[in-house]
Amino acid sequence: MKLSSPSGRGLKIVSNTILVITGLCFLLPLLWLLIASFDGTANLTLKLPAPFTLDNFTSVLTPSLAFEPLWNSVVISFGCAIITVVIAVLAAYPLSRYRMRINKPFMYGILFGTCLPITAMMVPVYNLFVSLNLLDSVWGTVLFMAATSLPMAIWMMKNFMDSVPITLEEAAWTDGSSMMSTLTRIVVPLMRPGLAVVFIFVFVQAWGNFFIPFVLLLSPDNMPASVSIYQFFGQYGAVAYGKLAAFSLIYSIPVLGLYVVTSRFLGGGSALAGAVKG
Repeated sequence: MKLSSPSGRGLKIVSNTILVITGLCFLLPLLWLLIASFDGTANLTLKLPAPFTLDNFTSVLTPSLAFEPLWNSVVISFGCAIITVVIAVLAAYPLSRYRMRINKPFMYGILFGTCLPITAMMVPVYNLFVSLNLLDSVWGTVLFMAATSLPMAIWMMKNFMDSVPITLEEAAWTDGSSMMSTLTRIVVPLMRPGLAVVFIFVFVQAWGNFFIPFVLLLSPDNMPASVSIYQFFGQYGAVAYGKLAAFSLIYSIPVLGLYVVTSRFLGGGSALAGAVKG
């Protein structure tokens, strides 16, 4: 019979207590969000809906309040994620497969790029967008958001690509395959979990980005949901809590759907099983 030491039991109690407290810190705001969305007189107090109503959802589910901003968010986030993943794969491939003197300084430069505060760059970026006539351009905003996501995406993609054995490519090269062919037909299919991770990471970052679209987009028709949510905050501290909660629940559905769709790509390295023998 295996007995745990007193110190081990005490550590387990302390760790479980900390986990429960941390879980409650996340659960209570989510619980308020769910309850307030069905409350016709919602406020900051966590209470049962009185009265229980769906008016918050019916008020929010309009083209101007929900559908157009959510569509803009989908276009911006998917565009940013797709561009970032494609460029990150192309940039990570030589960093992973070739040993050059520039590799380490380049990787440190990428790491430095992830530390730059976006607020420090927005003034020159705004002037650049004005000069190039890209202000209030959705695709101009997408390209800039993709550029800000690239440093971390390249860093992550390079680490995922290192796990793919280069012997598979060498075997294809002996059969006459080109580098681009081995990249698209061998490396990319074998690192699908990594692609899914980077895609979700970039998509979520773009989905919740408020500052960049707020500065670079001017027309209400181009505003994503992360910016349009600001309209539920009125003047003098007045907030439509019920509508804000209902909109927040609707706003989270696409991200949850993305996790469900891409979850089958996150099963680990099963694609590499049996790929290399001996």
